[in-house]
Amino acid sequence: MLSINNVRNGNVIKLNGELFTVTYFQHVKPGKGGAFVRTKLKNFKTGAGTDKTFRAGESVEDVRVEEKKLQYIYSSGDDYHFMDIKTYEQMPISRMIIGESVEFLKEECEITGIYCEDKLVNVEMPNFVNLKITETSPGKKGDTASGGSKPATLETGAVIQVPIFVNQGDVVKIDTRSRKYLERV
Repeated sequence: MLSINNVRNGNVIKLNGELFTVTYFQHVKPGKGGAFVRTKLKNFKTGAGTDKTFRAGESVEDVRVEEKKLQYIYSSGDDYHFMDIKTYEQMPISRMIIGESVEFLKEECEITGIYCEDKLVNVEMPNFVNLKITETSPGKKGDTASGGSKPATLETGAVIQVPIFVNQGDVVKIDTRSRKYLERV
C-alpha cells in the first residue's frame, strides 16, 4: 500500500480492480478543513482519463510494472506476433490490446510492452514512425505546404492526410498519437 501523499506522476495504482497511471497530482491544504490530493488518472485498458480526489493520509494499492522492449515480427488474423528483444521469446498480442495504432506497425518496429504481475496489460507505440507512401494522387507544379491536403495510403495500409506537395514513394514522419503527418524524411 502507498500513502496518497507519496504518489507522483508515473505511479501505477489499482482502484476498484483496475489499473491507472497517475498523470497529474496536486497536494492541497486549504485554510479550513483537512488537506487533500487532486489527481488525474489514465486507465490502462481504455486510455480514458478521470479526475479523483483523495483525503490526505488515504492509502492506495501501489502496483509495480515492468517494461519490456518488443519487436514486431508478423500478424495472423487479429493477433500480432512480437519478440522480446532480450530473451528472443515470441508472443502473440491481440489487436484489442494494441489499439488503433496497429495501423502504423511494420516489420521490425519496436514497441514497449507493459507487464503487471507477469501479465501484459498495455503496449506503448513509438510516438513517431517513418513510413513510405504507396498511393496518393500526384502533386502539381506550384503546390505549396499551406495549399491543402490529400489522402495518402502508407505501406502499412493506413490512410492519412498529407500536404499536396507530397508524392507517391516519399517517406514521411507520422505522429502515431494524433495520426498526423509531420514532415517528409
